[in-house]
Amino acid sequence: MLLLLFLYAFLDQASSTSLIDTHTFSFPSFDPNSCINGSLICMGSVTAGNGYLSLTPEPNNNSTSPLEKVGRVLYHQQVVAWPVSFSTTFTIRISPFPNSNVSGDGMAFIFAQDNASSPPSSTGSYLGIMDPSTQGGVVQQLAVELDTYKNEWDPDANHIGIDTISIINPVAAESLNATGIDLKSGRNIKVRIDYHGWKKLLEISMAYSGDMLVRVLNHSIEMEDTVPSSVFVGFTAATGRVPESHHVLDWTFSTIPLPDLNNHGSKYFKMKTILLIVVPLIMGLLIVLICFLPSFRRLVKRKKEMVKKKVDIEIRSRTAANVPKMFTHKMLAKATHNFSKENLLGTGGFGSVYKGTLKDDPPTIVAVKKISATSKQGEKEYFAEICTIGRLRHKNIVQLQGWCHEGEHHLLVYEYMPNGSLDRYFGKKFLDWDNRFKILTGLASALLYLHEDSSNPVVHRDVKPNNVMLDEEFNAHLGDFGLARLLQNDDSVTTMLAGTPGYLAPEVGFTGKSTPESDVYSFGMVVIEVVCGRRSKGIMDENSLVDYVWNSYGQNELLNCVDPKLESEFDEEQVKRTLIVGLACLHPDSTQRPKIRKVVQIFLNPDEPLMDLPESRPSAVYITVSSSGSTTTTNIESKSAPQLP
Repeated sequence: MLLLLFLYAFLDQASSTSLIDTHTFSFPSFDPNSCINGSLICMGSVTAGNGYLSLTPEPNNNSTSPLEKVGRVLYHQQVVAWPVSFSTTFTIRISPFPNSNVSGDGMAFIFAQDNASSPPSSTGSYLGIMDPSTQGGVVQQLAVELDTYKNEWDPDANHIGIDTISIINPVAAESLNATGIDLKSGRNIKVRIDYHGWKKLLEISMAYSGDMLVRVLNHSIEMEDTVPSSVFVGFTAATGRVPESHHVLDWTFSTIPLPDLNNHGSKYFKMKTILLIVVPLIMGLLIVLICFLPSFRRLVKRKKEMVKKKVDIEIRSRTAANVPKMFTHKMLAKATHNFSKENLLGTGGFGSVYKGTLKDDPPTIVAVKKISATSKQGEKEYFAEICTIGRLRHKNIVQLQGWCHEGEHHLLVYEYMPNGSLDRYFGKKFLDWDNRFKILTGLASALLYLHEDSSNPVVHRDVKPNNVMLDEEFNAHLGDFGLARLLQNDDSVTTMLAGTPGYLAPEVGFTGKSTPESDVYSFGMVVIEVVCGRRSKGIMDENSLVDYVWNSYGQNELLNCVDPKLESEFDEEQVKRTLIVGLACLHPDSTQRPKIRKVVQIFLNPDEPLMDLPESRPSAVYITVSSSGSTTTTNIESKSAPQLP
């Protein structure tokens, strides 16, 4: 204890000594001369006045467009970045433009290697910090971003982050939603950034002006490995295709140099500093070894279990996937240009899909699905997909070309579908009737293979236009097997509720069981949407597409439902039969729905008899309940939606 007190006295004296030669400057407010008298270097769209700096154009500035703008302001002198501790506090105000539903992109506090202006292409999501040419460590800098726009790589549209060599891959990021702070609220927000030179720790605290600061992010970082020993400090801000105003209302900055053991002339001071560092370290290690040895043992055991789990994961992946190739993350990153926005094909619930080009001979175009590994659910989706689609082989099912599992990276590689997904053709792109009918026939064939013809029958559980991919000849390929499950002995899958509202069979919401019949219901919804050329808003919606089609059937006016864009260029009898099949698949009683084999037979054979339908849509949900070996059917009345006008 006496030794610790003695060392604490040394620490206090060393801290007092380090207060010498501090560098401090302060701007309680900003006037028009702030950018003129040399105290600040203002570049780009920066203006000063009314007590604050405006980094990007304001709403009342009619002389210039507020879009695609970059502003950068730096203190005119360099400051020491290491070895020091530093602290800076500033007040900002970020506001959307009046009558604007969206805004962006945000601003940042920056430690720059020089006093040059922002890179020329650093608008929008680059926040004036860097651009594509300066990513990857070309320049030495550190930025604390205050981001107000959600890009594909961002957690949300209200977060902070720490950037060094990449905007896309920040070294740390944290959403502010849990703190109650909204960056683009238009309110004054106080921000404090502290760097503890001894601990190598960067801390960021924030609060609305007048409230107590709350720590929102801390991260260990070596300034020596990040920026030059002397830097320029200041602010950047940028807008992209939407406007936003960025104000700095006040700013203080100070550094506290740390002792340099190589240049200090006092041998006594060197010895004192060595004792200050070494003795507490040894004491701390002894205390840890004595008091926390059991914890270390548990940690080592846990580490071994994690390694074992990783090996097990890779074995499961290799065994289950049964695919021709295992890719490295580096190969797929190169193929997709580091998963760039330009290569993004689409985003789903548990990941994003990118177009990639593999450097084969000849080059191969593929679709790379990047599964989010931030949740256990994302990992479940990854394994569900490789355990099902990896062993499926059918001309109407998307083929898995390979996979990648490195650390937290979960990636699946598929054949590329040049015509995208079916949902893109509702009200946007045109499909003639022959292609629509070919797509529905192919989708039915895929479900027949899954339900009856594969070695282990599968329930897809998420049949919808978004998951139907189209090749160059508009053949349908069913994909996205993240929710798929193998059928159990009772021909149903009981899991947590999964699927997409509007395509989910009504009985699934009551029983939680997915069956081939629930897949057939989802298929029926796709049929109705494809023929009618419009999306359904769900069975409980007052403007239900299903009710409209069923009422038209009862009035013998089915052709009135057909997509008007087809301009009567179709086989009327084929269209009627297709709509009747769709309605039969949407019967609320799952026992009355046709088997998918019957659907395929009707599509392939115009003489195949159709199923009988009631003239109006049944207004009950039929739930089959099994108890003690007996089966009963319960009717649950539901409100029938009126006919569309």
